[in-house]
This record gives sequence, structure tokens and C-alpha cells, in this order.
Amino acid sequence: MWCRLTTRCSGHVTTKCTRPSIAVAAERDRQLTQTPPSKAVAQIKIYGIREHLEPVRAKLSDAIHSCIVEALQFPIDKRAHRFFAMDSSDFYYPSSASPRYTIIEISLFEGRSVETKKALIRLLFERVGGQCDRLPNEIEVTISETPKHNWGFRGLPGDEVGLSYKVEV
Repeated sequence: MWCRLTTRCSGHVTTKCTRPSIAVAAERDRQLTQTPPSKAVAQIKIYGIREHLEPVRAKLSDAIHSCIVEALQFPIDKRAHRFFAMDSSDFYYPSSASPRYTIIEISLFEGRSVETKKALIRLLFERVGGQCDRLPNEIEVTISETPKHNWGFRGLPGDEVGLSYKVEV
């Protein structure tokens, strides 16, 4: 909101609009978009049958997060995990798996190399399997990359937000 500024100097009265200049507005926007370490994260959804997902939820989150931090070089404080513990009647899984079947969906800004994404997938199989009692055929991983302009956070499109970490790894 802009207002009128009235000043008096040597008997003269001056009134002007205090609308910020483009340069001032751009600097303000730049400062507002410097993303602190706790913002702009990969969104991770984990699905499974309730009685097999809930007992390992904390270990599973820790295992997944350690993989994200290592493979994608994310800061340690960037964790956004959503667990979808479902009734067995609502969760169908392949006949080659067991009721422990777990789906991990990762949504990221685009920009990671194929090698980085493969390293992440390998780490997930290794750590989720080892720490959460899952066989390779009981884990499914999907990585979806989205252009930055298709995300929105901190009140802006993602391509206008400054990040505190590198995406292109």
C-alpha cells in the first residue's frame, strides 16, 4: 500500500507518492525469496499397509532422509515426508511382494543427473531394506521431476525463489 508523504522545508510543502521504485521493489523481492535452510524441500510420499508401515515409520523416514541428504546433497534440515498408512483392503501389491510392500514417491525440482537419481535409488534399496526389514521386491521407488516454475512456495513460483542448496548435482 502506498501513501502520500508530506514534508515541510524552508516554508515549502512537498507532497509525493511513496510508491517504491522498481529497483527498491526488486531488492525487497530478492530478500524475501532467499530461502532459509528449512524451506524448499523434496516432497516424499510413502505408502503401505497400516500394520506394516506404522511400526517402522520413524526408521523409514530416517533411512529415506539419509539417502536424500547423501545422494542429492540436501541440507540435513530439509525433510518433508508424508505417510499414507492404508487398510489392506485399499492397498493392492504385486504377487511377488508381501504385505510389507512399500511405495516411495519423490517429487523434486528437475535438474539432477541420471547418475545422481540412480545413486539415490540404490541407496534407498540398501538402507530401507537394511533398516526397515524390506526385501528389494517389497520396495518401489518413483522419482518425478517437475520444472521449478510448476512449484509454488513462500508465496512465489519455484523458479523465483532463491535456494540455499544446489539442484544440479
